[in-house]
Amino acid sequence: MDPEIVLIGGVSGSGKSVALGALEDSGYYTVNNLPLSLLTDLVQHLIRRGHRRIGVAIDAKTAEALNVLPSAIANLRALPAKVRFIYLDAKAETLVKRFSETRRRHPLSTSERTLSEAIEAERAVVGEARTLDTVIDTSELSAHALRAWIKDFVSADLGELNITLQSFGYKHGVPLDADLVFDVRCLPNPHYEPGLAVLTGRDPPVIAFLQAFPEVERMLRDIYTFVSTWLPEYRGDNRNYLTIAVGCTGGRHRSVYIVERLQALLAASHTLVRHRELSG
Repeated sequence: MDPEIVLIGGVSGSGKSVALGALEDSGYYTVNNLPLSLLTDLVQHLIRRGHRRIGVAIDAKTAEALNVLPSAIANLRALPAKVRFIYLDAKAETLVKRFSETRRRHPLSTSERTLSEAIEAERAVVGEARTLDTVIDTSELSAHALRAWIKDFVSADLGELNITLQSFGYKHGVPLDADLVFDVRCLPNPHYEPGLAVLTGRDPPVIAFLQAFPEVERMLRDIYTFVSTWLPEYRGDNRNYLTIAVGCTGGRHRSVYIVERLQALLAASHTLVRHRELSG
């Protein structure tokens, strides 16, 4: 079996250390903040020493480094090895809050550059790497939830198109990692029904409430028809991952229900369910 290599990149403060820790917990030999120029030689060395699962958080904060990232991934795959790249991202206001709370210095901060300016300067450079593989938006995730998502990610089958179905609340922002977004805020809202606000779209009373409305089923069927119709085209685009996000106002009732039903309808596909606003 070919070695499995997971590369972690993205913006500073997005949770790369947490993600690397999740890989270590999953049995990966991990290396932090490795310059890209050393990546291929290090991985070859570790493989020769018998390591078959390797996780690397790469240090790529310059355009020159990012220009060689695609070729570095291609070199690793030619070893041969199974290579996955995760780009971690977060909203600017989230990153500012994290740096302020931890009192850490942003790596691109200077006496002439504010924290917000340093964040945007880094994003302007490293953002090009978003297109290389998989993006995970950590803006609304706890460390516990991110660790769980990383473990789910590495368990996915690289030979298939892996579909992530994610519910979210618009009042907390649209996920940065979504490929397709469906808005279900027009559906009847259980939040305003007595006793349902504290429940979620996985609870029987909420399910019964939503199933009583024909428009809910029509919305579900329309989303399923669109997704199932276009899945062959996404598979043909040499993708390994596709994130489909469904949003309602708070992300706890309607979007959760639709995502759960979609997973059942797409049972023959490789699907992973994430409920962002229910993540603890």
